[in-house]
Amino acid sequence: MPDQDRPLLAVLIDADNTSPRYAGAIFEEIAAIGEASVRRCYGDFSSQQMAGWNRVQSEHGLVPLHSPAYTVGKNSSDISLVIDAMDLMHTGRFDGFVLVSSDSDFTRLASRLREQGLDVYGIGQQKTPEAFRRVCKRFIFIENLGGTVSPKPTPPGQRPATDEKPEAPPAKPAPAPLTEARDIILRAMDAIGQEEEWYALGPLGQYITAANPDFDTRTYGRKKLSDLVQDLKIFETKRDAANQLLIRRLD
Repeated sequence: MPDQDRPLLAVLIDADNTSPRYAGAIFEEIAAIGEASVRRCYGDFSSQQMAGWNRVQSEHGLVPLHSPAYTVGKNSSDISLVIDAMDLMHTGRFDGFVLVSSDSDFTRLASRLREQGLDVYGIGQQKTPEAFRRVCKRFIFIENLGGTVSPKPTPPGQRPATDEKPEAPPAKPAPAPLTEARDIILRAMDAIGQEEEWYALGPLGQYITAANPDFDTRTYGRKKLSDLVQDLKIFETKRDAANQLLIRRLD
């Protein structure tokens, strides 16, 4: 039975546009947001290129929606995903959607879902066009997640290969410069414009994410915003009586 305290999410994966090596990490990330009630992936699963997704579907409870490519250069799976999203939206059952793709074609879909008052979380590559990233409540770069592809299942009657190993994930990109994060934090402070010089880190972080949906401390090689702030060296930190972390800029 669904946990009533956790947001109910519909997860729709553009498998033609996403590597299966990230499947496990994607659902670990989603688990921190809410309950992935619907789990669907879309693509032409008759293609050899989709073999990786065929292997991870049962492991993660994914329902594959096969969309054969009837015409070269046209992606019918995108249309299937959009149609399903609209059908699911009109049920009124979901608190939000997770769109896993780096394709800007889903920008209007994300916008329409948000117009309905639903949260939209995007997961895709850093090359994802800004328009799609910005329209989401939060956009998570898939390069920050890691993950591996499960080994191929052993056919009935055959012994499993002892030397088969999961495919290693690609190397993570180098962390973005800390000066970029510094500028984002300073802009947030200026926008909030409070008279007090000390800012509560929690609300400040919420504002930063709202203004920059793709902001993620992992992009800068840090696990938490508090680690990022302390490593920047231009901020002073302290704890208040409620043990809330406060920061201010050093002059």
